[in-house]
Amino acid sequence: MVRIETRQASVDFPIFDAKSRSLKKAVLGVVGGNISSDRKVPVIQALRDINISIEEGDRVALVGHNGAGKSTLLRLLSGIYAPTSGTATIEGRVAPVFDLGVGMDPEISGYENIMIRGLFLGMNRKQMEARVDQIADFSELGDFLDMPLRTYSTGMRVRLALGVVTSIEPEILLFDEGIGAVDAAFLEKARDRLEELVKRAGLLVFASHSDEFLRRLCTTAIWMEHGQVKQQGGLREVLTAYKGKDPWPDDAMSPA
Repeated sequence: MVRIETRQASVDFPIFDAKSRSLKKAVLGVVGGNISSDRKVPVIQALRDINISIEEGDRVALVGHNGAGKSTLLRLLSGIYAPTSGTATIEGRVAPVFDLGVGMDPEISGYENIMIRGLFLGMNRKQMEARVDQIADFSELGDFLDMPLRTYSTGMRVRLALGVVTSIEPEILLFDEGIGAVDAAFLEKARDRLEELVKRAGLLVFASHSDEFLRRLCTTAIWMEHGQVKQQGGLREVLTAYKGKDPWPDDAMSPA
């Protein structure tokens, strides 16, 4: 069974000042027992009281302004962040497409990184060996695949990461369209391949500012605002509330 469920989940981040700028110093202070009674560490509440239930077959759009909490929520749903309070239950193999550095080594070649990232995403070596050539063709990186990843631009890293993730069989696909800069032609090519990936995925949570791309991939939506869920429901219903207008006024067949 593939599912994600959160109950009253919150994520807080402590902010340390110049005198105590690291978690290590704070922990050492606690262990030593020399904490001033008036010492306070400000905390940012990145997510508050998140209640979400996503089941196999769901295709969920994640919308909201920059800074609304979408990226933090994706990290909570992937298990990268643990809730400070409340619970988050994740059942299924997660394929996160938002942290390009995870599962990638800047000192080894593109080809080697294809293998490493594939293993990180739950595939085995034999499965990845069978996919290397088509990933290489998709990425259009040519001879750069023999070079260390540190020589790649951001756009080239995105190409490589998308090539790997769109070749696997994910159970839980968490995707942020704003992961990096690629040219328009390649993004359109990636979108076609992502549609095929979504069909194979158990469930999808997709953060994007593109109404048309969301319509192609999603049926329901979650609107995030100030770290909280503002609204959940049908894709068209939520986008209309979020934008203040119907995104598809002349299309009666658009998702509800």
